[in-house]
Amino acid sequence: QVQFVESGGGLVQPGGSLRLSCAASGSILSYTMGWYRQAPGKPRELVADITLGGLSYYVESVKGRFAISRDKNTVYLQMNSLKPEDTAVYYCNRAPGETSSWGQGTQVTVSS
Repeated sequence: QVQFVESGGGLVQPGGSLRLSCAASGSILSYTMGWYRQAPGKPRELVADITLGGLSYYVESVKGRFAISRDKNTVYLQMNSLKPEDTAVYYCNRAPGETSSWGQGTQVTVSS
């Protein structure tokens, strides 16, 4: 089973940027991959996903600010114009309904 290791989170001021990375332990070349996030007291939600061919989906709240990309067995999430409501632990995994075990995630905190 492929495992995922997320990195790149941190503390950033509102309006700032971060780039998250997700390294897979095996091949993900045949999978649609997604970035998810879970804020305190809220369920985990899909933020964005990207197909094998590079087609992407974004939840409405991040459209125009976030960009998902992939390169071999790594998936990235470029986050710009960050807002306090983006504060959460961010995870990567396969598309909804196909998810495997979750990694530890990477904490993103947006605060002044």
